[in-house]
Amino acid sequence: MRALIAAPGLAVVLLISWWAAWWGPVASAAEPPPAAPPNIVFIYADDMGWGDLACHGTSWLKTPNLDRLARDGIDFHQFNVLSPVCSPSRVAALTGQFPSRYCIYTAFGSPETNRTRGMADWLDPQAPTLPRFLQSVGYRTAHVGKWHMGSGDLPGAPVMAAYGIDESMVYHGPGPRLSKWQVTGSAVKFIENLQSKQPFFLNVWIPQTHLVLQPSQASMDQFQDLDPRRQVYAATVYDADHTVGRVLEALRAAGVEDNTIVLFSSDNGPAGVEWQPKARPPRPEDGTMEKGFGKYYSVGSTGGLRGRKAHLYEGGVRTPLLVRWPGKAPAGTINDTTVFTAVDLLPTLCAAAGMTVPAAYRGDGENLLPAWLGEPVRRTTPIFWHVQGGAANIPSEKRGNYAMRDGDWKLYASGDGSRAELHDLATDRSESKDVSQQHPDIVSRMKAAISAWKATLPDKPNPACVAPAMPPPRKQEPAQEGASG
Repeated sequence: MRALIAAPGLAVVLLISWWAAWWGPVASAAEPPPAAPPNIVFIYADDMGWGDLACHGTSWLKTPNLDRLARDGIDFHQFNVLSPVCSPSRVAALTGQFPSRYCIYTAFGSPETNRTRGMADWLDPQAPTLPRFLQSVGYRTAHVGKWHMGSGDLPGAPVMAAYGIDESMVYHGPGPRLSKWQVTGSAVKFIENLQSKQPFFLNVWIPQTHLVLQPSQASMDQFQDLDPRRQVYAATVYDADHTVGRVLEALRAAGVEDNTIVLFSSDNGPAGVEWQPKARPPRPEDGTMEKGFGKYYSVGSTGGLRGRKAHLYEGGVRTPLLVRWPGKAPAGTINDTTVFTAVDLLPTLCAAAGMTVPAAYRGDGENLLPAWLGEPVRRTTPIFWHVQGGAANIPSEKRGNYAMRDGDWKLYASGDGSRAELHDLATDRSESKDVSQQHPDIVSRMKAAISAWKATLPDKPNPACVAPAMPPPRKQEPAQEGASG
């Protein structure tokens, strides 16, 4: 009887074996199709402080779309950019490497200014970039908004495609140009066009809240109850939040929001000074709606952190990081333990896209994808900063131009190592107490690590990233009498 029962089963096995040999493996009905790689949208603000989000506790600002983004994803409270100023901060986010590796220490200026600073004139197009890596696994890549990693007006300057970017509309950069006012509309159009080119990677690098502040009248009307300085700044932040809302709505309308990672951050801390209730009244030269508003009105919030833009203190380099990834990043999560940095974005986003970075890539960041999935993660590598000159307008600062964070310890040191300042960020978030005298062993270890890191950096920029000297304009000869002209 058993043999009779087994015979039909054997026939079925033989039939399946024949079918598999002829047609290939039979997929299980319960086996889900492979997940499509996620689209990625990276919204990068300009000079917005950690405290410039209402969800970070600043009551006089309104950021409903950013607050919603935080509720729908993870709000990382210990995110660091790798420079307190624009150009090098963006280089770190794009390459996953410390910007000093390319002799980029501060914002790009004229070639003459860059020479005095020992800087290149543009980011090396041979540098590894996140868009190029994503291109290699089928992503369509695009960039809209600020660039500021090299000008297209200099002879020999690379085009955007050299960095792995398929489509672009930029200001402060090469290629097709747009004005700051056009960033929002252009970002929406890019999303509409990229809908048929998935997976896609899109940078939306917005102008707010960089000086000059140019808030819309509609946003100014929202804050008529505030004093003039706060009104201007709150309106500018509200315009930035409006852009975020337009991007989120465009993703929903395109039907791609459920498979799109959306990141929001800022390139450095706020410019200007913290708002004070007894400040002098505004003057005409401080700004107008027609001409824009200057530094007097730049009263962004660091959320209680020390320092601001151009300072290596946390107020200059700790900025928001919001990550929404439907179905992956647990909604409504505040991560106050993982030290995430801009150089971690490249390896983490590559992992999220399902790719392995090339073996030859030598990045300075870590793949912290588990943190985006809600797992507790502690980084294992230190962070280094290098700026030129240090901050001059904080009287108690030691004017150190190097900094290092290892765990909860953060050290500031002068270039020659003669001065140092140590803070325990776990117990002193505002960096109000220098504990270098109490922990000389930690100071010594971290200063040695900075010296070892400095030894890995180039002492001059790649000549291929320096614009050729322009000949001086030829003196015009006076026209001779009778000459035609």
